[in-house]
Amino acid sequence: MSSPFNEQKYKGLLEGLEVSEVKLSELLNYEDNENFRIDSDFFKKEFVFLETAIKKTEWDYLGNLSKTIVNFGAYSLCNFIEFVDAGVPYLNVADIKENIINWENAKKIKKELSLGMLHKSLAIENQVLLTIAGTIGNASVAYKLPQFTNSNQAIANITTKDTLNPFYLSTYLNSRFGKSQTKKLTISSVQPNILLTQVKRIKIPVLPLHFQGQVEKMVKNAHSIREQSQQLYRQAEELLLKTIGLSDFKPSQEGKNIKSFKESFLSTGRLDAEYYQPKYEEIIEKIKEQPHELLVNLVSITKSIEPGSDFYDEVGVPFVRVADYNKFGMSAPDKYLSDIFCQANTELIENLKPKEETILFTKDGSVGNAYMLREDANFITSGAVLHLTVKNKKRILPEYLTLVLNSQVVQMQAERDAGGSIILHWRVSEIENVVVPVVDYSIQQQIAGLIEESFALRKESEQLLEEAKGMVEREIEK
Repeated sequence: MSSPFNEQKYKGLLEGLEVSEVKLSELLNYEDNENFRIDSDFFKKEFVFLETAIKKTEWDYLGNLSKTIVNFGAYSLCNFIEFVDAGVPYLNVADIKENIINWENAKKIKKELSLGMLHKSLAIENQVLLTIAGTIGNASVAYKLPQFTNSNQAIANITTKDTLNPFYLSTYLNSRFGKSQTKKLTISSVQPNILLTQVKRIKIPVLPLHFQGQVEKMVKNAHSIREQSQQLYRQAEELLLKTIGLSDFKPSQEGKNIKSFKESFLSTGRLDAEYYQPKYEEIIEKIKEQPHELLVNLVSITKSIEPGSDFYDEVGVPFVRVADYNKFGMSAPDKYLSDIFCQANTELIENLKPKEETILFTKDGSVGNAYMLREDANFITSGAVLHLTVKNKKRILPEYLTLVLNSQVVQMQAERDAGGSIILHWRVSEIENVVVPVVDYSIQQQIAGLIEESFALRKESEQLLEEAKGMVEREIEK
């Protein structure tokens, strides 16, 4: 004889398991599940729990709280995009972080293209830009962007109504409540993405406007501190260029250079014409007019590993790739190395974790990006990232060297050596022979001081953005 159904005992059995109980009526709810998804990812416990908390507040769908939600439209338009050296910023997913837009490193397009064919994706002041493909769910307000900045098809441009403050919205979308919404709506295919129709289904707690205004004030304060940080960094760059006599350096536009076979291939092993452009010779000659040294004599160079995608996981040891950092800092990596791989390679993993003052330096893809660690790391990097360790800090400071590596001085050498390929690759043997100016030690100390002050302010700015996010999460949890 069967026992009567015990609901409490049944629910107790589900505790600790990744199991959610969903009613058929919830599956058929078009407003929340227009694509009739029945996969387990859509009903993860985390999503259900956080969505329950949202529904306890006064809330509405983002589509109802927005005037427009658009991107630039058909992917076929990509065929008409031409990148230029001088133009207006064209933002990609990698340029959008949590409440931060790195427009300085964005690709450039012509103003006429931004205003014409791509007018739908023109970034308008105070719009919220949300990444909807690849790295999904990062949001930031288009705040103080250069005029005519545009964005690609993987970014949704959201213009909010008066009842929804854009700074509050971007902070909410970056919070664990917002992230759970975008994760839930993500369609996993060859490249994960969210459709614009699904973006409109994101549930937004409509908190009081005075509270939303407090969030805006905190985010803007963070941006102001970040601007101060950027000014100090520019001062360090200007001091470097002034000291080595390159403040007014303008590379030659001459595209022709005559070399003998002995001066070219026999000397360098290169036959491509681009390598011998006069502008590269000019900057090397400028550096060599003063104290200088080859990079290999200043640092020890260590290679990392490339374990392969079979060992990627959602948890484990963070695996930092080229896209996960730039000269200003690091973002949370998308990939982790599985416990199985780490347990089988414990000693290797520990040896590959970079130490304080190690300079991370990219040799593949976006070549020549340098970032100095300010503490021992609990991650390893991909094989595309080299670890540089200064041999003698009494001769050259790692902060100074990092700035030089990111400056025009080394970037032009990277362009010369790695150019001409579809995917850029800078050989270690070429990196070893990079020519580095070695200025007076007191100037190095001044530059290092400006850099460290800049990074301290940048950290303060990031902490304010985290506080704003925490404030939003606590208000929802009330």
